[in-house]
Amino acid sequence: MTKVALVTGANKGIGYAIAAGLAAGGMSVLLAARDAGRGEQAAAALRGDVHPVVLDVTDPESARAAAEHVEARFGHLDVLVNNAGITGPRGVAAVDADAVRAVFETNVFGVLTVTNALLPLLRRAPSARIVNLSSSVGSFGRTTDPESPFASLPPSATYPASKAALNALTVHYAKELRGTGILVNAADPGGTATDMTRAWGYRLDRSPARAATIVVRLATLGPDGPTGGFFDENGQVPW
Repeated sequence: MTKVALVTGANKGIGYAIAAGLAAGGMSVLLAARDAGRGEQAAAALRGDVHPVVLDVTDPESARAAAEHVEARFGHLDVLVNNAGITGPRGVAAVDADAVRAVFETNVFGVLTVTNALLPLLRRAPSARIVNLSSSVGSFGRTTDPESPFASLPPSATYPASKAALNALTVHYAKELRGTGILVNAADPGGTATDMTRAWGYRLDRSPARAATIVVRLATLGPDGPTGGFFDENGQVPW
């Protein structure tokens, strides 16, 4: 039976590359995007069995509708990649709480909303996988290590804090789902040339295709694979 994957925020950047990688591996891929037109255009540009689906991760009704679409078309879900994410302003003392809430709404609450909506379908798969897109900026180990380049990044109460919270959420999903066959892990794709990093003013060389490699690896783990971990292309990332 062909495996089915859903990738959020997949109409461009790393999400698009993840969808491409999973489709290339023979999966039926649901390319989720907030905008129907952009999702359709992105899906049409990919090779393989790729289907667009409208999904706004901040909208519980949208998540329920996406789950109903998956159930009607496939009856189950083997892989969920929570890729959708947004950035926010830098700084801590001068940042308005509403700016922090807006980032958490997508990067943390959106993951909870989508995962819980799709969990019944993931439970129907014999060995489902959940991969949450995190970042080393959410790693306490790396951001507090004076030898790490992440320690010198500007402080921010928005994106880094949201990824730290996402890491915690990943651990607790893994705890709750241990023994069910569903493996849950966080992936650090590394600093990548995307619209998000360009908006921050970074000029990076890593391609979305390379960034997607660790995500595809975690999405296709065997039965003896890890759960509740945080990984990049080089191995385990410190929490």
